[in-house]
Amino acid sequence: MTDFIAGLPKCELHLHIEGTLEPELKFALAERNSIELPYSSVEDIRAAYSFDDLPSFLKIYYEGMEVLRTEPDFYDLAMAYLRRAASQNVRYAEIFFDPQAHTSRGVPFDLVIRGLRRALLDAERRLGIRAQLIMCFLRDFQAEYAMATLLESLPYREWIVGVGLDSDEKGNPPVKFRAVYERARQEGYLLTMHCDVDQENSVEHIRQAVEEIGVDRIDHGVNALEDQALVETIRERGLGLTVCPISNGYVTDSTKADAIRRMLDLGLRVTVNSDDPAYFAGYVQENLTVLAEELSLTEEDLVQLERNAFEITWLPRHLKDAYLAELDAYAAR
Repeated sequence: MTDFIAGLPKCELHLHIEGTLEPELKFALAERNSIELPYSSVEDIRAAYSFDDLPSFLKIYYEGMEVLRTEPDFYDLAMAYLRRAASQNVRYAEIFFDPQAHTSRGVPFDLVIRGLRRALLDAERRLGIRAQLIMCFLRDFQAEYAMATLLESLPYREWIVGVGLDSDEKGNPPVKFRAVYERARQEGYLLTMHCDVDQENSVEHIRQAVEEIGVDRIDHGVNALEDQALVETIRERGLGLTVCPISNGYVTDSTKADAIRRMLDLGLRVTVNSDDPAYFAGYVQENLTVLAEELSLTEEDLVQLERNAFEITWLPRHLKDAYLAELDAYAAR
């Protein structure tokens, strides 16, 4: 099974590029930018990754970004992830980036996206991995700031496939960003939103995302299982759910493997992803391995998870079909 998972053609749809900042690169960028870190070693940084809920994780997550200052920093960050992903046979990824986490500390939007975009182009040419960018709004900032960020993104519209919503969900429901999402849809962006696991009003937030915002897919979203009517709506619309087992185990009481099993059995388009792998010690291959062990998944189950992922990508049909054919050929072997 380990070999099967390693060779499986993979698709990742829930990955925060800032969450791939490994301690080794953090030290290198700090030195490049003359920043003194409050840690003496890689081991000290990893020891600081002690969190048991979403707010405690976000505090460390945003602190880590301070070393990202220049266009080459963002290029190196993205290339490091894409190399790791390609080594795990990730064939395609849709990557979140958080421009407000950088513009709010004086780093220009243009600098951020140009570094990321250049890495995506180089990785496709050199490594054979294709990727697209999803711009996330930080939900604990004002909706007006999100709208300003959306407008700032428009000159780069061809470089961004969609928009998302992340950060601290408490007190920041989807409807807070209704007008921003309406404008994003008008501009041609596809829509997703984080509906984090076991949050206050989780089910209501998923309902708002699905019924009032009209998202094209849901990030996390396992609490939808608590409402049968909501499950039926998600299934009827063919909405995908991008679940992250290892990160669930850090910020909630479990990996939610049982929820993923139920979603598979219900015919929902559930997928497995890594979220913030530098902080949660597991890229997509490790997430699949953990899930396979916990649920005793079959090869057919694993292929179905990847089939779901390729089906809900924001790619043209002919590219989806090409990846699905590759997956089918692997499964047949």
